[in-house]
Amino acid sequence: MISDLKGKVVLITGASTGIGAAAAVAFARLGSKLVVHYNASRDAAEAVAGQIRALGAPVVLAGGDVMEEASVRRIVAQTMAAYGRIDVLINNAGGMLGRVKIEDYTAEHINRVLALNVTQVALFMREVTPVMRKQKSGNVINVTSIAARNGGGGGAVLYAGAKGFVSTVTRGWAKEVVGDGIRVNAVSPGVITTPFHDRYSTAEQLKAMQAMVPMNRLGAPDECAGTFVYLASDELSGYVTGQVIEVNGGQYMP
Repeated sequence: MISDLKGKVVLITGASTGIGAAAAVAFARLGSKLVVHYNASRDAAEAVAGQIRALGAPVVLAGGDVMEEASVRRIVAQTMAAYGRIDVLINNAGGMLGRVKIEDYTAEHINRVLALNVTQVALFMREVTPVMRKQKSGNVINVTSIAARNGGGGGAVLYAGAKGFVSTVTRGWAKEVVGDGIRVNAVSPGVITTPFHDRYSTAEQLKAMQAMVPMNRLGAPDECAGTFVYLASDELSGYVTGQVIEVNGGQYMP
C-alpha cells in the first residue's frame, strides 16, 4: 500500500470526466485531499466529488475556464484557501477544439488551441511553482499525448503540436525546479475511451486507431490512473523527473 500520498493535496484540472476523473478517484482511495477542477461539466464534477467523499477523502470543486488567466489564479487561490498547500499539480485540462484542415485554419482557432493546451499549462506552472518552492517539495504531472509523437490524425495537427510543447517544457521545467525538491513529469496517453473521442472521432476512426495498437483494444481512463499515482509518489518514483511516460497499449514504443 502506498503510504506517502495520504493527506497530500492534489489539484487536477479537467477532472470532471475521463482521465482526470479517474485519477481523482484513484488519489482519493489513497487518502489524498482533492481539488477537482471543471469548466462546463458541473454535474459530472459533482458526481466525481460524490465518489471521492464516499471514499472518505476531502474534496473541493473549483470551476472556471482555464483559458482565462483570472480563472487560473482563482483556482490556485481556492486550493490554497482550502488546504494551505499544493503537493501535486496535474495539468490535465486540454482539448482539440475540432478537426480542422490546414486550408481552414483561422487565427482565432489557432489561438484558442494554444490557449487551451499551451498557455494555461504554463500559467498553472507559474502560479504553483512558488508554492512548491516554499514547501521545498512538490510534483507536477503534465498530460501530453501520443499525438505529440506521431503528429496527430487528420485535422488534429495543431493539437499535436501543442502537446509537443507540453512534452518539451516538461523536461525543461524539471531541470529548472529540481533544486527546490520539485519533480516534473508527464503522462502521454494513447487512444483512451473518453468524451474527447466521443466529440472528435468517428467509430470508423476509432476502429482504425485500434488496429494500430498491439494490444488490439482501446484504453480506459482507469488504466492511466496508476501512472499518475506512481509519478506523484516520492516513495515510488523519487528519482524520476523530466520523463514522459507512454500509456498506449504498445502503439508507440520510444
